[in-house]
Amino acid sequence: MSAPAEGVPAVSAEQAIRESAEGVALIDVREEWEWQRGHAPDARLMPMGTVGERRGELPEGERILVVCHSGARSAAVTEHLREAGFDAVNVEGGMLAWRSAGGPIAV
Repeated sequence: MSAPAEGVPAVSAEQAIRESAEGVALIDVREEWEWQRGHAPDARLMPMGTVGERRGELPEGERILVVCHSGARSAAVTEHLREAGFDAVNVEGGMLAWRSAGGPIAV
């Protein structure tokens, strides 16, 4: 995946926390070791390098929140998924912003 283009659709961490709690799919594109240090309870781990081969696991026709550590990797994945026809949005600031906004964390 290449670097994301400007204008990738994004939501704030606060909005992502609300949407995730309402059942919107949340995929975490960090690596397993990062996930083990804490993740959103309802997130599904799908490391960035595996997204292409695992796209079939994602809900079609539904909104998908994409998160990483700080928002850069998830922006690239968001762009890739949008190009493939998914309604994906990047979580601005990643898990750093999620934690700062008081989002729940599972370990």
